[in-house]
Amino acid sequence: MINPLLNFPLLPPFTKLRPEQAKGAITQLIAQCHDQLKQGLKQPGWETTLEPLEEAQDQLNRAFSLVSHLNYVLSGSWREPYEATLALVTDYWTKLEQNPELFALYKAMVKAPEFNRWPQARKQLIRHALRDMYLGGVSLEESARARCAAINRRLAELSSKFANNLLDATNAWTLHIEDFTELAGVPQTVIANAKATATERDLNGWLLTLEEPCFLAIMTHAENRQLRQQIQSAFVSRASEIGPHADKFDNAPIMAETLALRAEKAHLLGMKNYAQLSLASKMAEDSEQVLNFLQDLVERVKPAAEREIAELKTLATTELGLDNLYPWDIAWAAEKLKQQNYAVSQEALRVYFPFPQVLQGLFTVVEKLFGITAKVDDSVATWHPDVLFFWLLRDGKPIAGFYLDPYAREHKHSGAWMDSVCVRRNTERGLQLPVAYLVCNFSPPSDTAPALLTHDEVITLFHEFGHGLHHMLTKVDIAVVSGINGVACDAVELPSQFLENWCWQPQVISMISAHYQTGEPLPQTLLDKMLTARNFQSALCTLRQLELALFDLRLHCRPEGANAEEIQTLLNEVRSEVAVVSVSPENRFQNSFGHIFESDYRGGYEAGYYSYMWAEVLSADAFSLFEQHGVFHRPSAEKFLHTILEQGGSCDMQELFVKFRGREPKIDALLRHRGIG
Repeated sequence: MINPLLNFPLLPPFTKLRPEQAKGAITQLIAQCHDQLKQGLKQPGWETTLEPLEEAQDQLNRAFSLVSHLNYVLSGSWREPYEATLALVTDYWTKLEQNPELFALYKAMVKAPEFNRWPQARKQLIRHALRDMYLGGVSLEESARARCAAINRRLAELSSKFANNLLDATNAWTLHIEDFTELAGVPQTVIANAKATATERDLNGWLLTLEEPCFLAIMTHAENRQLRQQIQSAFVSRASEIGPHADKFDNAPIMAETLALRAEKAHLLGMKNYAQLSLASKMAEDSEQVLNFLQDLVERVKPAAEREIAELKTLATTELGLDNLYPWDIAWAAEKLKQQNYAVSQEALRVYFPFPQVLQGLFTVVEKLFGITAKVDDSVATWHPDVLFFWLLRDGKPIAGFYLDPYAREHKHSGAWMDSVCVRRNTERGLQLPVAYLVCNFSPPSDTAPALLTHDEVITLFHEFGHGLHHMLTKVDIAVVSGINGVACDAVELPSQFLENWCWQPQVISMISAHYQTGEPLPQTLLDKMLTARNFQSALCTLRQLELALFDLRLHCRPEGANAEEIQTLLNEVRSEVAVVSVSPENRFQNSFGHIFESDYRGGYEAGYYSYMWAEVLSADAFSLFEQHGVFHRPSAEKFLHTILEQGGSCDMQELFVKFRGREPKIDALLRHRGIG
């Protein structure tokens, strides 16, 4: 029987995939890549070396993407195959980056007379390859290259272990409730899901978990203060040396080793710290520029955040009967204040945002903006009954596809993300269409109602679809700079944050909202309250993001990494300088900070968490053009499509933004959108 991972059509054969197929397939595909490179280097050139290598690597990437994806959405039996193949793939890319013959070929291409006449995407591929090979250690002595390779392997292992510990710690905790009065104030949707979870495990009553829909609802709405404290304590101490499962899933040793190895790798490459290495492939020039950017925002935002927390404390002591405002009280008290000031809550809005209506409204928005439509295809095999598949059409013809996995479930990693099934590229068989995974963790539908989203979850869906559009609407045909590939980490959030803006437009809200029982639109009075409350406590939220970004960057600016105690000390220092909200003593947020510790050796958001704020400057400024001309102004949308979305990673984002906006980005729109002077 032929291994289905070895050669499959555009869409993966999910019903035929088995965990035991992974290692053999990846091993064989890597061998084919090595053989192809060896043959190609006998006659170095674009058509003879790089194009055939791209074909072989595309097969490898597609197969490994499947294994990785199934590990994150199903875990269980896919965990071990993923870790085994991750090691193999890490070794392959390390060897490729350290190949001196390939490095020589790229250098020769840059010096060739025809280089400047080549298409932009091809030139960008070569520039990125030279940069990445240098950062991969190709210029080092043999012993240093070997050490760099060993570090890469270990970093890949540690990133996977960090994610596994966090998932296992999250799944290990449950709270069995048998007295319904303990759930006073908790939304009915969460109660129904807790009842279903308990029933699945042959329990009476209700079973609470640390999955985000349940956790956030308890923290925001539960009147039971002891319950809020109990679930908050379990959540913030996950994967640490304390808490309900102390030491069992502790990520502290993983964090310390990760930071030490990152620092060592930076030193091998002649850099003073890992932040310097990370920023070498980002938009920002250096850590000083980023620190100045973040500190400037802190100075602008902190006074407003201090006023917001003072208002909350006053309410807590004068009207809510709290002797003190503890961390487990803040979200609950904030919801009370929001209802008092604006008479609106996420739960009151939820009944107007049934998932099917929101999704169809999202499709209407992108059709109006970019002239594309989405069509569901029930014939496509998926990995779970909840998963939907859609074709993206232009003029009735497919240009891309995407899978949507919307709901939270056990063994599925938390959060929301977009990933690549395959990229747009030219092949001998014709054009390969781009296909994406879009993954969220919304509360699932119940027996009596469809999945009902909070407006925050609506924003999450638009955000991930913005990433998807960046991947799917590209016109670049070279894999490594097609779609989101080759886009700097601190620029890749531009399309996702850009699309979020439409969630707040009245004409869009009428498209994405309808009462799940009556079909009635969101009442004007409720809409007005929602829009008025848009920037409720936005300074506190902004300051929290700045706190995390500063912690991340300063952590990676250390020359020698940090152990668990030093990590905690640094985080405490940043909080003392920036935060206006205290945390509980058992808070070990860093042990679940997947953005900076789940990145493998190829990098991600480590020394780059600032990217969300950095890219929001771009996205807010980009959207300000639509504020001038209209949110469905087609010429502006087409300009964004042609200058940003279609270009993928073929050009630097700064250059693309200037082409779109006609000038350098300004910070004014970001501050205005967040209601901060």
